[in-house]
Amino acid sequence: SSEVRPTQTIILGKPRWPSLPTLFQSPEEGWQLYTSAQAPDGKCICTAVIPAQSACARDGRSRELRQLMEKVQNVSQSMEVLELRTYRDLQYVRGMETLMRSLDARLRAADGSLSAKSFQELKDRMAELLPLSAVLEQYKADTRTVVRLREEVHNLSGSLAAIQEEMGAFGYEDLQQRVMALEARLHACAQKLGCGKLTGVSNPITIRAMGSRFGSWMTDTMAPSTDSRVWYMDGYYKGRRVLEFRTLGDFIKGQNFIQHLLPQPWAGTGHVVYNGSLFYNKYQSNVVVKYHFRSRSVLVQRSLPGAGYNNTFPYSWGGFSDMDFMVDESGLWAVYTTNQNAGNIVVSRLDPHTLEVVRSWDTGYPKRSAGEAFMICGVLYVTNSHLAGAKVYFAYFTNTSSYEYTDVPFHNQYSHISMLDYNPRERALYTWNNGHQVLYNVTLFHVISTAGDP
Repeated sequence: SSEVRPTQTIILGKPRWPSLPTLFQSPEEGWQLYTSAQAPDGKCICTAVIPAQSACARDGRSRELRQLMEKVQNVSQSMEVLELRTYRDLQYVRGMETLMRSLDARLRAADGSLSAKSFQELKDRMAELLPLSAVLEQYKADTRTVVRLREEVHNLSGSLAAIQEEMGAFGYEDLQQRVMALEARLHACAQKLGCGKLTGVSNPITIRAMGSRFGSWMTDTMAPSTDSRVWYMDGYYKGRRVLEFRTLGDFIKGQNFIQHLLPQPWAGTGHVVYNGSLFYNKYQSNVVVKYHFRSRSVLVQRSLPGAGYNNTFPYSWGGFSDMDFMVDESGLWAVYTTNQNAGNIVVSRLDPHTLEVVRSWDTGYPKRSAGEAFMICGVLYVTNSHLAGAKVYFAYFTNTSSYEYTDVPFHNQYSHISMLDYNPRERALYTWNNGHQVLYNVTLFHVISTAGDP
């Protein structure tokens, strides 16, 4: 009606890696239809869930095609087995043919009279022919298999023809490409919507199981989409070795990597890669180090005033996690605690060039009670545990210097999280969980008002 003002509410679930999208698909997630309702104040509220996987993955025709492809694969495998077995049996029959010719020649030469020795030799030779009966029976069975496979191929051809007719002029691959193009445009539009409030965390997606119980892994949040390098740092103290993998696929396979040896060891697992540099806490100090990967050198290092270190104010799991560095849509952050703040979490915005503190906030939340924390759109989200049953329990909003208690559950699959960081480029949470490298997709809540709305 004319009273309705077009305010839209959109729930976003950002897609994963554009280069390897299938690695992040979760079977529980998919396209949902747009729904709408009218709020009490007369505004029209529209809700949409952007898919976590390709629309084609849940299409009915797609399911049928996948089932048909599986049948085709099964038929192909059966044909391969049949071919190998037939080749083997054929070699055996050829050998038996030579033996039978030899026996026939011996019988003709005997001319009705056989000595006991010759008779025993023939008997032994005849015993060698006994397996031939089983081989011939197998041939009969294989013949029946060929008939069955021929029927299956005929049925598959009919099913494929029916699907092609139903889909019309466009082939399935063409339709899938069109849907993927639309999906890419939708995701590009979603990127422009900006920040939102965390309302959900997906099921975990295990990328790899590698390393010890504690560690960190990450990508560069400022790199272009074509740069999919992965950095890997095993352990939580005194480590210096950083592995740089060329792509996520290489990380999964453990190949195509180079090694960086840091000039100073790290403490904790709260490292972050930002615009080509690694930011980490120098071991047994409250010093922030900025290490540049390309030049393999420390560009700057600076003490974080009053910050606790060396397990003075760690997260609940310990591990020298006194200082945690994060990157979100607005820049570089440090999460730590000072004696002055009585052990409560302090959030500081850092200048990425000088490492100077731009501004700090005292959240009032005790750091030792926090399992882990991450930043999204200037909001610090804190989990209440690093163990099974953990959930996002607390949120601090730096734009209003206010907080609220939340209840956003997530599945802690391997029961011990020692690193949890948000990547604004991918809109995903990177996690090190008991020696497993895991990803979570996030759902953000956006309210977008059109021009003219109050």
